[in-house]
Amino acid sequence: MTVEGAWQLLDRQLSDGRFPGYAAAVRHRDRVSYRVGGTLAADSDQPVRPDTQFRIASLTKPVAGVLALNLIGDGVLGLDDPVAGWLPELAEPRVLRTPASELDDTVPAERPILVRHLLSFTAGIGLVLAESPIQRALAESRLAPGPLLPPFDADEYLARAGALPLAHQPGSTWLYHCCADLLGVLLARATGRTLAELLAERLTGPLGLRSTAFYAADPNRLTAHYIPTADGLRLFDPPDGRYAQPPAFESLGGGLVSTVEDYLRFLAVFGGDTGVLDRDAVRLMTGESLRPEQRAGVAQLMGPDVSWGLCVGLELAARERWMAPGRFGWNGGSGTTAWIDPSRELTAVLFTSRMMLGATGDFDDFWRALAEEL
Repeated sequence: MTVEGAWQLLDRQLSDGRFPGYAAAVRHRDRVSYRVGGTLAADSDQPVRPDTQFRIASLTKPVAGVLALNLIGDGVLGLDDPVAGWLPELAEPRVLRTPASELDDTVPAERPILVRHLLSFTAGIGLVLAESPIQRALAESRLAPGPLLPPFDADEYLARAGALPLAHQPGSTWLYHCCADLLGVLLARATGRTLAELLAERLTGPLGLRSTAFYAADPNRLTAHYIPTADGLRLFDPPDGRYAQPPAFESLGGGLVSTVEDYLRFLAVFGGDTGVLDRDAVRLMTGESLRPEQRAGVAQLMGPDVSWGLCVGLELAARERWMAPGRFGWNGGSGTTAWIDPSRELTAVLFTSRMMLGATGDFDDFWRALAEEL
C-alpha cells in the first residue's frame, strides 16, 4: 500500500500554516499506515504523535450509534420504543405549525418520538438553517450545535429541549445534531449509568480504546484548538482548557477526545467481528434510514448525494471521484474526518487542530489524494 501522495498533501498543508498539527491513519485491506506532523500547539515544540488526543466533535455521533445499537442488541431498549419512558420531558411535544412559525403557533404531535427517530435524526429537533424563531430559541437555549458544549447537566438539557416546540413532526424530516445528545441522555437514564461508565463498559474497555473519553486526563497529550480567520489561526481552546476537565454535560453529539489509533480501532466494529455489534446491527446502522422526502436537511448540509444511516452519513452516488455508493462516515467541526469505503476496502481517519469552516470541503483534497492512489 502506498499513500505517499496523501501524506505529501498533509505535509504541504502543514507547511502552509493550515493547521499546527495533524494525525492520520489509513487501513487499506489488511495494511495500516499512520502519519503525523506538526506540534501540539502553534507555540509548542512538542510533536504530534499517533497517541496525541484531539477533540473529535461530531465524530462522536457514530460512537453514539454504536453504543445505542449495542444496548438494543442486549434488549435494554428497542428501536420502536417511545422515548417518553425515559425522557418524560418529550412525552407530549408540540410541533410548530410551520418551521417559520412563532413559538406559540403549534399543533399536537401526530405520533410519539421513538428511539428510531433519535438514531435517524428525525425526532423534529435539531439544526435549523433558516432564520426563524425556533433557530433563535435553540441558540439561546444552548441546544444548537457549535464549538462549545452545553454548560449545564443532562436534566437541564432535557428541560430546555422539552420547553421548546419541535420544528417538524416526529419521523418526518432530518435535522442535525440534537438527536445525538438526546439519545445520550436516554441511554444514561435507561441503564442508570453515566455515559462515561457506559462507554467504558460497552465500547472503550472491550475495544481497548485507552485514549477516548469526555475529557483529556493528561492535558499534555491534547492539542490546542484553533479557529481560522482572515489574519491566520486564532487560539480557541488551549490544551489545559475546556477539554482538560470533566464536562457538565457528557455529549454524544460532539463531546469526545480521541486519537487516530483509537478511532481506527473503533471503526473496526463495522467489520462485525469485534463482539460489539453483530452483522445485522452493522447493516442497520450503515444502511439508509431515510425516505427521499426526509432527506432535504441532509442535502442542505452535505449535498444531494448524501443520506443518513443511524448516526452516520451515507453516500448514495459518486458525485466526486473519492465518493462511492455505500461509503459511510462523518466529519467533525473541530477539524476531523473518518469514512469507510467498502468498495475500495478503505478506512481512513484524519484529525487536525483547525476548526472546519463548513460541513464539507475542508477534507476534499485529502480524500481525492487517497482515491487517486488506491
